[in-house]
Amino acid sequence: MDFNLTEDRQMLSDTLTRFLSAQYPVGHRNQVAYEAPYHDPDLWDQMAELGVLYALVPEAAGGFGGTGFDISVVFEALGRALCPEPVLGAVMAARLLGAAGEDAAPLMIGASKFAVALSELDAPYDFADIATTASAQGAGHGLSGRKSIVYGGQVTDVLLVSAMLNGQVALFEVRAGDASVTGYGMMDGGGAAEVLLDDTPARLLIPDAAEALQDAVNAGIVALCAEAVGAMDVIHAMTVEYLKQRKQFGVPIGKFQVLQHRAVDMLTEIEQARSITIKAAADLGGGDATRFASMAKNMIGRAARLVAEEAIQMHGGIAMTWDYSASHYAKRLVMLDAQLGDTDYHLSRVMAGYVSE
Repeated sequence: MDFNLTEDRQMLSDTLTRFLSAQYPVGHRNQVAYEAPYHDPDLWDQMAELGVLYALVPEAAGGFGGTGFDISVVFEALGRALCPEPVLGAVMAARLLGAAGEDAAPLMIGASKFAVALSELDAPYDFADIATTASAQGAGHGLSGRKSIVYGGQVTDVLLVSAMLNGQVALFEVRAGDASVTGYGMMDGGGAAEVLLDDTPARLLIPDAAEALQDAVNAGIVALCAEAVGAMDVIHAMTVEYLKQRKQFGVPIGKFQVLQHRAVDMLTEIEQARSITIKAAADLGGGDATRFASMAKNMIGRAARLVAEEAIQMHGGIAMTWDYSASHYAKRLVMLDAQLGDTDYHLSRVMAGYVSE
């Protein structure tokens, strides 16, 4: 496998990294990430103008990417900047729109924000167990139920909603204005929403959507793993630099062998996380995509927590302060584990897969 980025992907990575470095410093990020609407609408428009969202959509649908590697390039750059923009919903929606044969142009140009509503209180990860139902409503359908933790739902224009139809899970399009949407901020920055549906008008996109939904979740997992790798790279570099500068007993604490070993252990975890993310990205859309996505999410969850905790311990008290960016990176790395299935959930999925064989 060639681990080097293609020229186009390297250009995308460099362009997005420069843009976020200039327009999204951590100070500005923290101003917008914790107050409604929990992102920067102006910078969202600028990202769309850069063509970032086109990278999430295959060429056949008008984009210039859509593969696991394209998604990884975008989200690794977002992770480095701790960017709270609602791109996760866009990447999952792009997969679903493609599966449904729908026009993805409004998503790519940023004219409409999309969010994917899958999770429920009693079915946070397994969309096959959802309680939301669809009923006939004239020429269309009406949805009833509650969707929880809809990432980016606080600012979305269009909701792609999973619901039971004739005994199987289906995918519907719902205009956000037709539903009861309650937005809120997440503890690590960015926003989500609770969505209440009460015979809400909906348009059927895919009547048997289980496979398409799993593909969208797999793409979301690849995105989160790449984001974690980007964030871990930054916090590791911050930690190493701090060890070089902070002095104790008249010498930099980086001279102490035990701290050197811990810094190397952090790097080892990051490189393992990068490798499994590359594997999950390479297999996205393939027959083993779900297995490798679960393997990656499990490893990333464990590695990200270890890297975050080690960084805080080696920094000391300063890493717990609001004004020092390491605290925000650490918080994001820990909370990433809870999105789209935590380490325990994905470990159980991997184990079940091996047993079934």
